[in-house]
Amino acid sequence: MIFSRRQLVGLLAGTAGLLATASCTAPRAIVSTGKVTPRGEFRVGGNLAFNVPTETIDKAGSTLKSAARDLARKDTVRYNQTIEKLQVAALAYALDPVRPSSDLYLRYGVIDRLDVGYKYAFGSHVFDAMYQFLGPVGTVENPGTRQPGVTYASIGLQYATQRTKLPSIPFLDDVNTLLGFRASRHDLLVPLVFSQSLGAEEEIGAISYGLVYAHTFLRYGLTPGSLFNGTVKVSELPTVRHGFGSYGAFFNAKLGYCYVYVIPALSVYYQNYGEYQLLNNKTAKLSGMTFIPSLGLQFRIPGSSARR
Repeated sequence: MIFSRRQLVGLLAGTAGLLATASCTAPRAIVSTGKVTPRGEFRVGGNLAFNVPTETIDKAGSTLKSAARDLARKDTVRYNQTIEKLQVAALAYALDPVRPSSDLYLRYGVIDRLDVGYKYAFGSHVFDAMYQFLGPVGTVENPGTRQPGVTYASIGLQYATQRTKLPSIPFLDDVNTLLGFRASRHDLLVPLVFSQSLGAEEEIGAISYGLVYAHTFLRYGLTPGSLFNGTVKVSELPTVRHGFGSYGAFFNAKLGYCYVYVIPALSVYYQNYGEYQLLNNKTAKLSGMTFIPSLGLQFRIPGSSARR
């Protein structure tokens, strides 16, 4: 199958659109403190973040540059390394997209030292729980200690699920026709959080830091349309299962007073994504760092006993 210059330009524009608009990742910005939501209290809030993975940026750039060189040399292009790099770019973006993100969340203190939460990340549904194993369990209204600078620590478990496909917008129809890319993923995340209280029981906030382990379970496949290698049609890639781990560290500052807090944060991850099967019996290995700066706003809603 031969693509004209106009068709390949459309394909490249579609790929650029993909890299700017698609998303397929659970939120990994850590804005928790070591103190969980006290029993009977609610915390509600939202975050704005930007996901910056080095490997995805590298693969997207090399794809576009390679395609531009091919276009400059010939009017038509058969299946070649350019098409392979387009696959790698789409796969890298499914693993770790370059994109802004936002989420809304609600947390509730079930019992002393344990809270649960739900987060909606506009396409990803996230459920989690945190257990506090260090520090007092009081509230601002009924403090367990009035000493500032107390250390808290907690550990959590987060589960997220999301399904994705290339969006149907101008030029991306060409990408869908070429690759037939599909993917779904499930993510587990385990944060270990330490914090120092600012004021008694985080009345004016906290400084938090810690470590994170995440594991992603990915399913993906490729069903190309009219894509040929010479005169032979390229066979589809059946659904493949793959998993990889991520190791991270984070820092955040919770700043405010009593009921309203602003939370700037930075999370950094390293992941060896592993080796992935592509069309035409090709494979690709991916690994890299991911930087996630974020800014959040959180509201504290005291329990009914504290409001009396």
